[in-house]
Amino acid sequence: MNDIGYAQRPEVSQPGEFAVIPEMMPAARVVALDGRPHMSAALRSLHGDSRGRWEGDTMVVETTNFGERTAFRGSSEHLKVTERFTLVDANTIRYQFTVEDPHTWDRSWSGEYPITRISEPIYEYACHEGNYGMPNILKAQRAVEEQQRKAAAPPNSSTR
Repeated sequence: MNDIGYAQRPEVSQPGEFAVIPEMMPAARVVALDGRPHMSAALRSLHGDSRGRWEGDTMVVETTNFGERTAFRGSSEHLKVTERFTLVDANTIRYQFTVEDPHTWDRSWSGEYPITRISEPIYEYACHEGNYGMPNILKAQRAVEEQQRKAAAPPNSSTR
């Protein structure tokens, strides 16, 4: 889907599909672009079954067949999410979504936000349970840095 700023990654996609890999809980969601229908409603998965199509310069992705463990905001098996990806400029994609489930909500609801291209690395998302683990994570890193500093110090030099 290079037209809107996503690079094709052969390890997770092939011609006729692309992968969405979120930062949080990074499990690839493969979106079919070849016009095939959604899988049978009997086949369900945590991330659902996604099908994409172009509407002008906007990639539209409809996802259905979410599994019972999805439980998005109390949704039912009738959950349907429609996403729209539109290239605004060389560094920005407008991401819009609409969530529908007539068994959970009286009407659909929507939102949107910009996705901005970055050149810096994306770090793994991790839940730190109130950040209780953060002091030990930082302490471990400082210990590694101290070991590296000592290893790089000239012989017979004093380390403080």
